[in-house]
Amino acid sequence: MTDLTVTSDSPASLAVDALVVGAVRTPEGPRLLADALPTAAATRLASLAPALGITGAPDDVHRLPAPDGVAARVIVVTGLGSDAEDAEALRRGAGAAVRTLAGTASVAVALPAASDDAVAAVLEGAALGAYAFDRYTTDADAKAAVGAVQVVVPDAKAARAAAERAQVLATSVHLVRDLVNAAPNDLYPEAFAGTAKDAAKGTGVKVTVLDEKALAAGGYGGLVAVGQGSSRGPRLVKVAWSPSKPAATVALVGKGITFDSGGISLKPPTSMVAMKSDMAGAAAVLGTVLAAARLKLPVAVTGWLCLAENMPSGTAQRPSDVITIRGGKTVEVLNTDAEGRLVLADGLVAAIEEKPDVVVDVATLTGAQMVALGARVSAVMGTDDVRDEVVAAAGRAGEQFWPMPLPAELRESLSSKVADIANIGERHGGMLVAGLFLKDFVGRTPWAHLDIAGPAFNEQSPFGYTPAGGTGVAVRTLLELVEARAARA
Repeated sequence: MTDLTVTSDSPASLAVDALVVGAVRTPEGPRLLADALPTAAATRLASLAPALGITGAPDDVHRLPAPDGVAARVIVVTGLGSDAEDAEALRRGAGAAVRTLAGTASVAVALPAASDDAVAAVLEGAALGAYAFDRYTTDADAKAAVGAVQVVVPDAKAARAAAERAQVLATSVHLVRDLVNAAPNDLYPEAFAGTAKDAAKGTGVKVTVLDEKALAAGGYGGLVAVGQGSSRGPRLVKVAWSPSKPAATVALVGKGITFDSGGISLKPPTSMVAMKSDMAGAAAVLGTVLAAARLKLPVAVTGWLCLAENMPSGTAQRPSDVITIRGGKTVEVLNTDAEGRLVLADGLVAAIEEKPDVVVDVATLTGAQMVALGARVSAVMGTDDVRDEVVAAAGRAGEQFWPMPLPAELRESLSSKVADIANIGERHGGMLVAGLFLKDFVGRTPWAHLDIAGPAFNEQSPFGYTPAGGTGVAVRTLLELVEARAARA
């Protein structure tokens, strides 16, 4: 993990490999934000900017030779867009710079950070950008993440708590990214459960694992049915942070399909390539619980990781099978590729049995999410007040979640002639139909459903603090939600 610290020293005096400064777009052209540097150095940098094509646009990152009077070896100019005071612009600018400096031993980031929110954003962006996944490469020249990052702040002592939080947050996000990026032959339900146990050591988080025999005995029909086609059985992992006298209780339920072939309703080959990421919801839940524990938040946070591998075989569930979810509700399985909602139903029922104040599920649930909102905007639906609470938390965290409805008229399409409910319904509005299916299993408990199908796995080029592959989306939003519950108690 990259070492993240704060300093109030002059940026020009920092003897680092790279010093990051910002640039913004203005009607008159790009403007460098290098006022903290000596006047002669700032003037020299400004004179070089036009020739290098510096625009100040987001993800516009350039390296310049350090001018006289600056101890760093090079200057890195990162674009902040048109508003250098916007927290997310600072977060992305810091992240883009640190990400592109992979392999560098030491970096200092000197972006505008006059407010507490700005300081936190720069710290988070730098920490999130300092990520590299090299588990499988044998290339000796592969670049690791930046070794150490110093963030220049007005008051280093006052910023230490924000730096500690940013480090905790990044540790969880990076864990999620590692899990999502892991090959499915390495990350299967039992292995995921083992990783959860290892990651929880020393945090105070209690981990309980139910294997396939315990799941069958406990009536977890969704997990059993989805996992029965694989030679590697399903698991339900409970991860619980339980402080004394908690101010609130929050349950998080995550879809953890470690590989989704579609089962008997087999996906097209090209649609399977990224399906190692179908466990991103469970990974985000694990990361959030661990972050809450490391920050010692006074909220009881219990995560339910619903883990299974959806494979076709002679033992796999079939279209037309009827299964019984924990609690007794029956489901007619019309499409085995609508499996995520089946494992989530088990997890939601188990979570609600403990009577939490609120339950939130997070899942790479539907391709319809990407049709509706694209690859960078997640959806949230559920009880109106909890849905709005999630959207507000996402806004503070810098993640994009869009509120969606649950139209009652679509519920009829989930009717079954032989069971309580079918696992698929109307194709149009499929994201909403999936939400309505889950709603049947939450009763009156305040609830929100997060569909992160597109944003969980970046199949395009890196941007801002977001790498290619696993992104770690939802951890920041869920942690903000838990912290807000703690603050208002």
